[in-house]
Amino acid sequence: MIPYGRQVINKDDIEGVKKVLLSNFLTQGPITLKFEKAISNFCNSKYCSSSSSASTALYIACRALDLKKKDIFWTVPNTYASTANAGILCGANVDFVDINYTTSNICVESLKKKLIAAKKKNKLPKILITVHFAGLPCDQKEIWNLSKKYKFKIVEDASHSLGSKNEKSKTGDCKWSDITVFSFHPVKIITTGEGGILTTNNKYLYDKIKILTNSGISKNINFYKKKINKKWYYEQLDTSLNFRMSDINASLGLTQLKKIIFFIKRRNEIAKIYNKYLHNLNIILPEVSNKKLSSFHLYVIKVNSKLRNKLFDYLINNGIDVNMHYIPLHTHPIYKKKFKKNNFPNSLKHSITSISLPIFPSLSQKKQFKTINIIKKFFKQQ
Repeated sequence: MIPYGRQVINKDDIEGVKKVLLSNFLTQGPITLKFEKAISNFCNSKYCSSSSSASTALYIACRALDLKKKDIFWTVPNTYASTANAGILCGANVDFVDINYTTSNICVESLKKKLIAAKKKNKLPKILITVHFAGLPCDQKEIWNLSKKYKFKIVEDASHSLGSKNEKSKTGDCKWSDITVFSFHPVKIITTGEGGILTTNNKYLYDKIKILTNSGISKNINFYKKKINKKWYYEQLDTSLNFRMSDINASLGLTQLKKIIFFIKRRNEIAKIYNKYLHNLNIILPEVSNKKLSSFHLYVIKVNSKLRNKLFDYLINNGIDVNMHYIPLHTHPIYKKKFKKNNFPNSLKHSITSISLPIFPSLSQKKQFKTINIIKKFFKQQ
């Protein structure tokens, strides 16, 4: 089977991990700090803090922004469960903003309308979590301007989009957000096995993030209630859990990061080949923008809803392990009492028309054209 995504691991990655395994520090050592600094430099952010996953990073971000019981936060239905879970676990109430069907990102016009209505009801969100779907950045600058007008904080769920750009702004520079979160799951742009990271330009938020990542504990004397300057001393300042990344994971991230320019270049090359050879079929292809650089974590096509399941099964039966991203959150059992299926029509339409095709840096031209030819054969039979 040709997978829809997979990691690319070479000798440098293996040697980097091996070096840490033979060192004195498997965790809480210098390599994690080195990786955080490298990501911060790459993204042009002031501060960076690693975590055990993007899911925990999203939760930490919500906690750092003081999201709590009875607060309201918004995100999109077209995302992984963790995006909403992060706020719900803080005790807050979730609501959704529909996507733009063409980009699969948050629809700014829908957001504007929802904000106007929410202000009248005194139910504005404390936090908006934007999701850069498939690697394409949202219209973040416009959303940032709305956040200033309506007084809400922004977390970018950039799990898909390390290395993407919005105009001249790199995703993760937090030019138009308070905190950005990235994922290092094996199918993402680079991998640490499992892992996530948060970037911010706010020192206060960074300090809170560090404390929340470390079970609510600080060894920074500047935060102590008792000014005891002893190496053995620490204070618990909040309630949290251990969400740290190990040096083993960070070492893999460091060697992976050295290859990120090549990885993104290859993903864009693969996307261009798909666009070239699939454009004359009855398929909606991913939007390509001159103002934005997508990191193409996913290559998502959209077909007639009556054909989607047939094409999906046809590809699977012919050795192409395609996937679908995502079943809208509001349609899952835990949300059914609060939302109706048709509340967010574009997210629903996306879920019944989309297919994620294979895209990863080591995908060979032979395997890509096998995928293309199977799709063409399917449409000839219709």
